Amino acid sequence: MAKILIAEDEIDIRNLITFTLRFAGHEIIATSNGAEAVEKAQEMAAQNELPELILMDVRMPRMTGYEACKQIKADDRLVHIPVAFLSAKGQDSEVKEGFEVGAVDYIIKPFAPDQLTSKVEELLKQANA
Repeated sequence: MAKILIAEDEIDIRNLITFTLRFAGHEIIATSNGAEAVEKAQEMAAQNELPELILMDVRMPRMTGYEACKQIKADDRLVHIPVAFLSAKGQDSEVKEGFEVGAVDYIIKPFAPDQLTSKVEELLKQANA
């Protein structure tokens, strides 16, 4: 299936996302913050092994999801990769900021595993259309 890069600082949520999406057949590359996600995406680009989707929490140490998304979208090798935010914050201003930095979707936590899997499939179809 798809190669998906995730950035989530809360270990339990990161493990749940990883397990859920691996069970759905995806290859998961998990990072614990925005800075690691940017580093990993750039490393993958250098190896010509790009992720097909990036899922990021918004509030993380070292670098927020918004900052990480800006850096990813500034890299010509990564600009086309869809980024979706995962956040417990669903206020209009937060969602608006997510779209302004280049996200394609905003997934509100908590979510059921089957909802996450369905949303990921939808995002992958949109990206490949």
